[in-house]
Amino acid sequence: MTARRPGALALVALLGGCVGTPRVSGVPGASPAPQVPWTPPPAALERAVVADSSARVVLPAGLAERIRRLTLAEIVDIGLRNNANTRLAWANAQAAAAAYGSERGSWLPQVDGDVTAARIKTVASQGRTAVQQSVLTPSATLSYLLYDFGGRRGRIEGARQQLFAAGFTHNAAIEDVVLQIQVAYFQYLANRSLLAAQRTTLDEARANLEAAEERRRVGLATIADVLQARTAASQAQLDVQTTEGNLQTARGALALALGLPANLPYDVDSTAAEVPVAALADSVDALIGAALRGRPDLAASRAQAEAARAAVGETRSSLLPSLNLSATAGRTYATTIPNGANSYNVAIGLALPLFNGFSRQYDLRAAEYQAEAAAARTETIRQQVVFQVFSAYYALQTSTRRVRTSEDLLASARQSSEAALARYKAGVGSILDLLTAQTALAGARAQRVDARLAWSVSLAQLAHDAGVLDPQGGNSLRLTTDTTTVPSR
Repeated sequence: MTARRPGALALVALLGGCVGTPRVSGVPGASPAPQVPWTPPPAALERAVVADSSARVVLPAGLAERIRRLTLAEIVDIGLRNNANTRLAWANAQAAAAAYGSERGSWLPQVDGDVTAARIKTVASQGRTAVQQSVLTPSATLSYLLYDFGGRRGRIEGARQQLFAAGFTHNAAIEDVVLQIQVAYFQYLANRSLLAAQRTTLDEARANLEAAEERRRVGLATIADVLQARTAASQAQLDVQTTEGNLQTARGALALALGLPANLPYDVDSTAAEVPVAALADSVDALIGAALRGRPDLAASRAQAEAARAAVGETRSSLLPSLNLSATAGRTYATTIPNGANSYNVAIGLALPLFNGFSRQYDLRAAEYQAEAAAARTETIRQQVVFQVFSAYYALQTSTRRVRTSEDLLASARQSSEAALARYKAGVGSILDLLTAQTALAGARAQRVDARLAWSVSLAQLAHDAGVLDPQGGNSLRLTTDTTTVPSR
């Protein structure tokens, strides 16, 4: 072994220091330690601000002046324009369509052109004189696959099925976004309705407090009545303040579903949430049949399975011969051939796959099992679709009954509260009876809002699961004319 000289060691150390953390825009390219945050250069922050997508709000033409009273259809339209999932699925569908066009081009011959220019000078030797000449040779080459036992057809069919799958996936993404927007919309309106109900309860609680104070002033009630009424009023005020915060959160969640900044000043029209609640006229079997025919995610899975089967044919053709045609035609211009001369060749070739270490056989086996797996995935999704429709159908049935029961509960709670208030004012009822009745009334109002929210969400979920949710937020589900129209207060 040879000892390193001190000068060599210093050089190594110097070079080692030169390959430390690189600097970018004047700052280190990484944090100096795991527990130390990295400080980015100003240029990186500037680019991040410019690329912030929240600053690019896409609103349909003529909608800016209606931003404070958006209908459900307008909300869904805005969401579909801005949601990244729909843009991603659409871009994938466009790419799949372009890939299909590329594969389909293999039915046609491939023609390429080539032009070669050369300047030649030879050296005089053995009695030959030196020659100088210029040569120009334009040529065209044609190549065409005549037959390959289904390989080309399999590739084209696979690309075609991938196009179908990407298109159906895009449709599924649209339906998913529409459902997400509808759920956020109904949740926002439910919080708004709950806030209105709780403000009514607060007004009633304040009226009870005034009545208790008046009864105490004339000697018909004790300080305990006043304190109980004041506690109820404070609780009602607390409920209002809590719901006000929840309302803003729900409003921000709806803006997020629409791809809008949460602080954008907007509001929505509640007409779509005020449709009469009615039972479903369609049977569960009919809806399951519609889902099996129209669910885009199931259709995409079927197309993927067909593409996997086409890949089996494509892979199998690699074990068989292929017949190819090639032709080249050109013309040569040179100093010694000023007018040019033609040349051409035509060839037909037969490619015979003899042996490649059994790779082609294993490729075929892999393609067959992949096709089998794709078929199993499709069957799994089919079973999930049946269950989802079945579950959503009975969830809607339950929600419909809950709305009707909540209407009855609200009516009876309102009558009980009115009777308790009348008894208290007449001096024959206690403040505890009055507060108990009005607490029950407030709970009935909240349960009615919750039941109505559950019905609206269940209806949208069933339309989504049955594959009948359209891009405007509507659906083709049939409801009976037996509606619940008891007004709320």
